[in-house]
Amino acid sequence: MELRRRRRLNLTWKKWMSKKIEDIPEERRHRLLQLLNPRLISIAWEIAGTRYHDPKFVRKTDSNIRFNKDAAIPFHVYNCRTSGGPFLIAWLKFFKKTIFYGNNGKTYGRFSSGSIVAQFANQLCPLYFEVTQMKEVMSTEQPCDLAYEFGDGLFDLDEFPSGFPKPVKHPYPFSDEVVIYIRHMGPGVLVGQAWQEGKELDQVPQKLCGEILMVKEYNPSEN
Repeated sequence: MELRRRRRLNLTWKKWMSKKIEDIPEERRHRLLQLLNPRLISIAWEIAGTRYHDPKFVRKTDSNIRFNKDAAIPFHVYNCRTSGGPFLIAWLKFFKKTIFYGNNGKTYGRFSSGSIVAQFANQLCPLYFEVTQMKEVMSTEQPCDLAYEFGDGLFDLDEFPSGFPKPVKHPYPFSDEVVIYIRHMGPGVLVGQAWQEGKELDQVPQKLCGEILMVKEYNPSEN
């Protein structure tokens, strides 16, 4: 059974590599969010994991995922889609994330959604997180590149992108030590896995939702 699954994964990987992400024009990469059904988004996490077996590919990817802290580009916006999740966070099926840089030298981000109900929730409970270097998913010991750590949400920030509210304490379940682990798939394309790791020492970590595909918005000014 495991051997057949690996063979299917390898075939899927070859299909992806036959049309490399970097060969897709940047202004069209957002279509991946519509073309991939939820099942394939989950598989994307596994596909991205196959590159860790190639040291040369890992080094190349490490150089690509470092954020360019150019003062002329104060933030980066990604369109995101999950492969599914509980009703409590169902509004996060399609959403955006913004990555920005604090004046304390750290990198932060925020999730937001476009629906009217979600916009109201966004102002009351903005979902801020800190971007950190991370090599392993704590719950599974699988490799990764980065982590989005939500903490309690009360980050000490003085500057935000225009229109962003001040941080407030995260509501449950985001207040329960939520971390999203990130793998690089290709230029401007990431895949994440969200875990609710819990504050209690005896709490068993559990997945917060399905896998998350993230595609950077095309910005001609960055080229």
